[in-house]
Amino acid sequence: MNAAAIKKNAIKQDGVRQNAVNQERLMQVLLAPVVSEKSTYVADKNEQVIFRVAPDATKPEIKAAVELLFKVQVKSVQVANVKGKEKRFGRFIGPPPALEEGLCLP
Repeated sequence: MNAAAIKKNAIKQDGVRQNAVNQERLMQVLLAPVVSEKSTYVADKNEQVIFRVAPDATKPEIKAAVELLFKVQVKSVQVANVKGKEKRFGRFIGPPPALEEGLCLP
């Protein structure tokens, strides 16, 4: 089966055609905007917006989520994996939380 046939057969039980990406999932993709000196500079100069996104989010999901929530047309998406910093509590060192950031060009 090719992609068009799979998309054509994606029908819910009540007969309503299911979207390519679930809207509930799209609401959980964007976590927060990144507000920093660097992100505001990028926003002013290049008209790009930086968001923290879910670690398992893909570029098409990020694009669809931004278009759904902000009603804009996104040209491209760039994703960067940000290495977490080690956190320390007293004499105990914990593993760093890894993050993912998405850069959207509306």
